Amino acid sequence: MPEKGNNLLAADFLRTVSTGPGVYQMLGKKEVLYVGKAVNLRKRLASYRRHSDDPHSRIGLMLDRAERIETILTTTEKEALILEASLIKKHRPRYNVILRDDKSYPLIKVTVQDKWPRIKVTRKRIRDGSRYFGPYASVSAMRETLRLLQAFFPLRRCPQVKPRSRPCLNFQIGRCLGPCALPVNSDTYAALVREVLMVLEGRNQELAAMLQEKMKAAALALHFEEAALLRDRLKGLAHTLERQVVAAEHGRDQDVYGLARNETAVGIAILFVRAGLITGAQTFFLADPIGSDQAILAETIIQYYSPERQPPAELLLPLVPEDKVLLQERLTELHEAPVRLQVPLRGPRLQLMGMARQNATQVFAEQDRKHQAWGSLAASLKKSLHLRRDPNLIECIDISNISGKQAVGSLVCFREGVKYPQGYRHYRITGKEEPDDYAMMREVLSRRLAKGISDDNLPDLLLLDGGKGQLNLAAAALDHFGLGERIDLVAIAKEKEEEGEKLFRPGRKNPLLLPHNAPALLFLMRMRDEAHRFGITRHRRLRSRKSLASELDALQGIGATRKLLLLKTFGSIKRIRDASLDELRGVPGIGAALAASIHRQLHTSDAA
Repeated sequence: MPEKGNNLLAADFLRTVSTGPGVYQMLGKKEVLYVGKAVNLRKRLASYRRHSDDPHSRIGLMLDRAERIETILTTTEKEALILEASLIKKHRPRYNVILRDDKSYPLIKVTVQDKWPRIKVTRKRIRDGSRYFGPYASVSAMRETLRLLQAFFPLRRCPQVKPRSRPCLNFQIGRCLGPCALPVNSDTYAALVREVLMVLEGRNQELAAMLQEKMKAAALALHFEEAALLRDRLKGLAHTLERQVVAAEHGRDQDVYGLARNETAVGIAILFVRAGLITGAQTFFLADPIGSDQAILAETIIQYYSPERQPPAELLLPLVPEDKVLLQERLTELHEAPVRLQVPLRGPRLQLMGMARQNATQVFAEQDRKHQAWGSLAASLKKSLHLRRDPNLIECIDISNISGKQAVGSLVCFREGVKYPQGYRHYRITGKEEPDDYAMMREVLSRRLAKGISDDNLPDLLLLDGGKGQLNLAAAALDHFGLGERIDLVAIAKEKEEEGEKLFRPGRKNPLLLPHNAPALLFLMRMRDEAHRFGITRHRRLRSRKSLASELDALQGIGATRKLLLLKTFGSIKRIRDASLDELRGVPGIGAALAASIHRQLHTSDAA
């Protein structure tokens, strides 16, 4: 592990590095700067020596900031590939390719393994025998598809089929066949499930022809009610056919990648093609990644897919990625079937590649638009609030509690006008159990500023949800840490409805009153509301957890593990209370005697 300076890549250090496969980490003072993998660690690290004398290059700048290098040996190169992706997701190094928008898009799930299958929305793909469709980049498009399916294909909507004396409202409005209360024909239900799967597989034309024949047959047999239902389904299918964008006639699932460069920046676009139809797209902007286009594409692919976000059977790529064979092996493991990596050079797939590249190029125009919009807003904030610094990094603090109980401090962070989730923090208040907003705010401020000094990670502007009292408290905290000249302060308060929002600044006796539609004020209000939302969500979770724990703690004879098991099985205290003795016995780890004890205690409590 060499030290910073000329010895970072010294020959003495390199001789100690293994020639086998593994992962290396470039470490700064308090952060991981870069994570890489190599089939030969010594050879890979030695290749950095030619960049060490060029401090103006991206790699030279990274080496100049690096304090030391650590290596982790692996058995195979594929293990190194997987470990590299895991470490990048964990540490988010500034010089690696980071997919900022790593949220999981929703999927439509059909529980075909159930006796009475249903349709639901999920964001996780698990191996439970269900059929999954998506991902849907447009949630509104996915909801529209779900609305159509639920309107015209009356499968059950409830999570579990429990015997009922009469069916629910969904049956009354024709949205469910009511298998919980009525003797539904299993063949009829299975036929509906097959039709739903045909819609989701993109076989709408085939399904429309089949429904047309059924409708004619029903009309000839004078079954007019059945014919009317089939007619309505046909109308719904016609509506979706008008909105579908056909990408290919083959009906396969594909992800189509586009890559574009603008000097050192890279734009990546992914088109989702499912059953030959374009279901959505996702784009990424990489400001200044290290590596060739082949390496950047490979790193993007390995980070993007996971057990929760499995790849389709085919990826169409603009160029051959680095470590193609390794990538293909890893993607095949995730897909549990062969995955093809194709670079189309001719034929109809080139049209898809062109669309993906256009989307990748559009990333730069969108980034320029955001940059210009933020430049204008930042200038407005600086002028309106009389700030000393450009407010590129803004944090907002809020306190959530009820009579001092389960008090939580929330901190949200915006970087250049955009939410920066990595900077979000919750603070569990430890110093007070009675209501004292000032003391709670002082505790959160002290913890945040101390950590910011330690990590050299401080905001340009600190926004407080409160009035002049909170502002003065924060000013004193900044002075205590010697940061009075380093961080600008603003407090936002709504004192009277007719007066609107008031902004308080240190050194000013009177508040600033901006026009109610001023962009600067609207932005600060949005930050304040986001901090409140973030804090109140955590506060409610803590309050709910304590409430649940207190009710479960009243049960004698079960420990923390079995309490958690009961909650996971039934989902709530009410469902545990409503469970029959047989259902309690069916919980793994709950025997007959313990089930009888739980049932007796809960129902004795009810009687009391």
